[in-house]
Amino acid sequence: MEHPKMYHAHILSRPPKQITVEGPVSPDELRRLRMHPELDAFRKPEDQHQALIEIAGLPEGRMIIAREGDLIVGYVTFHYPDEMERWSEGGMEDLIELGAIEVANDYRSLGLGSSMIKTAFEDKQMENYIVFTTEYYWHWDLKSSGLDVWEYRKMMERLMQTVDMVWYATDDPEICSHPANCLMVRIGRNVPIESKEQFDQIRFRQRFMY
Repeated sequence: MEHPKMYHAHILSRPPKQITVEGPVSPDELRRLRMHPELDAFRKPEDQHQALIEIAGLPEGRMIIAREGDLIVGYVTFHYPDEMERWSEGGMEDLIELGAIEVANDYRSLGLGSSMIKTAFEDKQMENYIVFTTEYYWHWDLKSSGLDVWEYRKMMERLMQTVDMVWYATDDPEICSHPANCLMVRIGRNVPIESKEQFDQIRFRQRFMY
């Protein structure tokens, strides 16, 4: 279920930095930009740059970025769940994953994470989707942040709550493997009850096996 993607942009003045938060950005626009060398949480910056270009080109893909000039200093990705994960079961067209969020070290504490997520949800078409994110502590940058696992979890919860994403229970083995891991979800106002019920079945696979 592809909907038109309405572009939004904001200029954040954080002296001496002036940062543009915008999106969804196109693959062509991303190709014209450079990746900050500290954006390496998931893979090498040049490889991650290519991954962002590919996500932006997906029919359902949404790429929100923060940039200083032509330098990408943060990004948030939205896309369908990976076909190897349980969340893709049933091929729900109105289930979208907030897949990754990353901000370069020198640009943290500027509110870029919340600004990027809020920009994504300015698009009213997001009310047609269930948006979820799976938070795993082994993906968190505990070393650079100086936070322990529970402080980082609380920070991520506060970040997601800025767009009304809330904690949801699940029997997913990976999420259940550590108490700091969590599933957070936002159900759009226009999502039909049938999709909500199907998502419940995915969340609790064991419950619906019998």
